[in-house]
Amino acid sequence: MRVAITLEQCWHRVPGGTATAALGCVEALGRLPAPPEMVGVSAWHRNPAGEPFVPGISVEAVRLPRAALYWGWHQMRRPSLERAVGPVDAIHATGMAVPPRTAPLAVTVNDLAFLRHPDHFTPRGVRFFARSLDLTRTEADLVVCPSQHTADDCARAGIDGDRVRLVPYWADDRLVSLGEADEVRRRFGLADRFVLWVGTAEPRKNLAGLLEAWRMLGRTAEDLVLVGPKGWKSGLGGELGSSGQSGLGASLGSSGQSVRRLGFVAEADKRALMRAAAVVCFPSLTEGFGLPVLEAMVQGAPVVTSAVGATAEVAGPTGVLVDPSRSQEIAEALAGLLDDPDDAARLGKQGRERALAEFTWQRTASGLLDVYRELAG
Repeated sequence: MRVAITLEQCWHRVPGGTATAALGCVEALGRLPAPPEMVGVSAWHRNPAGEPFVPGISVEAVRLPRAALYWGWHQMRRPSLERAVGPVDAIHATGMAVPPRTAPLAVTVNDLAFLRHPDHFTPRGVRFFARSLDLTRTEADLVVCPSQHTADDCARAGIDGDRVRLVPYWADDRLVSLGEADEVRRRFGLADRFVLWVGTAEPRKNLAGLLEAWRMLGRTAEDLVLVGPKGWKSGLGGELGSSGQSGLGASLGSSGQSVRRLGFVAEADKRALMRAAAVVCFPSLTEGFGLPVLEAMVQGAPVVTSAVGATAEVAGPTGVLVDPSRSQEIAEALAGLLDDPDDAARLGKQGRERALAEFTWQRTASGLLDVYRELAG
C-alpha cells in the first residue's frame, strides 16, 4: 500500500502544531513492523524544512510555489499530486490544504476554530479554511479527527458521522531527567519555580487571559515563562518582546513580577522546561487537540488548561480545568498548585500515567493504518 501524505505545513512561516502532529503521525506509522509505503508531498522550495520540522520520509515537490499550489488545489482542483509522486493507493491531507481526489482521499481536520472565532483569523485565512471545509465535506472519503470535540464540530458543519474516524495524537514518552531540566532552567536564567506556557502567540491561545491572571496573582517568587514563536493577531503588540525579560515583564516590575518571553526554543529544551516547570498552563479558548497539554503530562508536569474544547479530553481528571474566559479562575488554579506542591506532584504523576496509557504511538499508528486500509479497499 502506497500513501501520499501532504507535509507542506513543515515549510510554513509558523509550522505550529499541525506540522508537529503530521510528523508525529509519520513517525508513528514508521514504527510499525510493516509500515505502509509513505511519500510526502510539498510545494516547491529552495531549501529543506528547518529543524524540528524535517520530515522523516522522502518528500516530492509539486513544481509550484505554495501560494500557487494552494490556489490551484482549492480553486482549479489541479495539479494532481500524483504528477509529483506517481500512482498511490490513498491520499492523506494532513492539514487544511486539500489536493484533488485522484485517489481515495482522507483529510485530517485538526480543528474548526475559524467557525467558532472567525475574528481570530485574517479574512484571507477564513476564506481558505471555508473552502477547505467545503472540499472536505464534498470530496473526502474519510475525515480524520484527533478528538471527539473536533469530530462533533465536523458533524455540526455537515460532515457525515459515518465518514469520521477518531485518531488521537501521541507524544514522545521519554522523561527528561531532573538534572537536565535544572540545567536548562539555569541556562535560561529562570527562577527556581516557574509557570510555563507553550504555543504560538495567536488570539485563541488566550495569552491575554493568562497574563491578566498573572497580574492578579501578584507573585514575586516565581516567573511566568512564555515559549513559542510569534504568530498573528495576538493583540499584545510588542509587549512580549523577544528573549529575556519582556517589555510586559518590565511593566510589572513595580510589583516584582517577572514575565519571561523565550520565543522559539529547541524541542529538547522545550521538553526540559516542561519537566522543570512548577505548573504548565494552557488556557486556550478552543483547541482541536492541544499537544502542549499532552507533552507536559508526559513530563510529569501538573497542568492547568481549559474545560472547553479538546484539552479537557486530553487532560481528563488529571488536569485542573478552568473557564478560559475568566482570568480569576485561571489565577486561582495556578495559586492552588503553586501553594500545594504535594497536590501538584500527585496530579503530575497521574498525568504522566494517563499520557502513557491513553495516548500512545501504537494507537495513532493503528488508527491511521485502519484509515488507509479502508481507503485502499
